[in-house]
Amino acid sequence: MRRLFFFWQYLLGQPPWESGLAAPELVRVVAERPAGVALDLGCGTGTQARYLAEHGWRVTGIDFIPQAIAKARVKTRGLAVTLLVGDVTRLETLALAGPFDLALDMGCWHSLDEAGRRRYAAGLARWMTPNGLFMLYAFQPGAESDQWGLPKSEVVASFSPGFTLTNYEQGQGRPSAWYYLNRIAD
Repeated sequence: MRRLFFFWQYLLGQPPWESGLAAPELVRVVAERPAGVALDLGCGTGTQARYLAEHGWRVTGIDFIPQAIAKARVKTRGLAVTLLVGDVTRLETLALAGPFDLALDMGCWHSLDEAGRRRYAAGLARWMTPNGLFMLYAFQPGAESDQWGLPKSEVVASFSPGFTLTNYEQGQGRPSAWYYLNRIAD
């Protein structure tokens, strides 16, 4: 049912989460790190992928909505960005150009069911470099009717033992947070 929600949002035009601006949290991280190879999970129309590429990163963006990827291709034309229509819970099936020094998810992971979140975390762990940074923006529990929110403890546990939480910032507006997780060397 959630998949249909996302398809409809793109078919109807510009989804409300597509601001066209790079996230300030990403801007800060890019300013602090040398450029490398990045993965944008649930990349939408490619705003974050474009920002990364404009700052020297080689980027792979993945989204399951063909209309979003088509818009992202226009937005990132001429930049070092590879865009794939695919399922983030099945990274092993995609032709990825990793391993990745940085991975970004701005609202994809929290919309997956529990089994999908487990597959996503396992796949991401396989593709990240040791000490690679994973930036995750996810909703947290709010109103009783809000079914997309996950508590901090569940988010951290979902990425253990492959990642360790190095920073956490409360989000703005609705209950949400930014999680900064480093890939632990095996």
